[in-house]
Amino acid sequence: MTMVPEVGAGARAERARKPHVIVYSDYVCPFCLLAEHVLSEAIGDRDISIEWRAFELRPEPVPTLRVEDGYLPTVWKNAVYPRAEKLGVPIQLPSISPQPRTAKALELLAMARDKGLDHPYSMRVLRAFFQEGRDIGDPETLIGLAAEAGLDAQEARAALENGAYASRHREALRHAREDMAITSVPTIVVGERIFRGTPPLDALRQALEVLEANQSPQQANA
Repeated sequence: MTMVPEVGAGARAERARKPHVIVYSDYVCPFCLLAEHVLSEAIGDRDISIEWRAFELRPEPVPTLRVEDGYLPTVWKNAVYPRAEKLGVPIQLPSISPQPRTAKALELLAMARDKGLDHPYSMRVLRAFFQEGRDIGDPETLIGLAAEAGLDAQEARAALENGAYASRHREALRHAREDMAITSVPTIVVGERIFRGTPPLDALRQALEVLEANQSPQQANA
């Protein structure tokens, strides 16, 4: 198996120079797409980046959800669609059943983090699933989406084929569950504040103000 560094030096250096928000997510969670909309609005033109981290809701061998079982349509009718309409975010319940597993998509997230492309990659995958109904469990689909987000298609293909980022993904899940006590997505970390679900806009703005205010002089002048 090809060994890869934990985080690319360029991406790590860039994040050290400015404050950032961490979003724990899974690409089959519609609230992750909705929460990003609120988060991006709260950030506005602030020089704050969004860092995406993995929290796979149903890793092997846990069964994934099925559209025909009733749970998904009920949640979407009562919670997802009303929230999406309020935010003005186009979204639709994917017809793929059972839902695709996201381990491979999240392995490529590790690659995207190394390149500093985890935000465009994550948004491309979320939009592909919830706005285009594409199968994000299919490797060829993922390779195409990764390329659209700025990753090298051949590097993405090789990573999926040789499992170069599989151990990184497993460690990311361990970190989320054991070190951070993450139990649901989205979970958004803004400095010392932790938001679960789609947070209120005003509360996010207040947390971002504190995050900027607490930025060290060394970071601000880097």
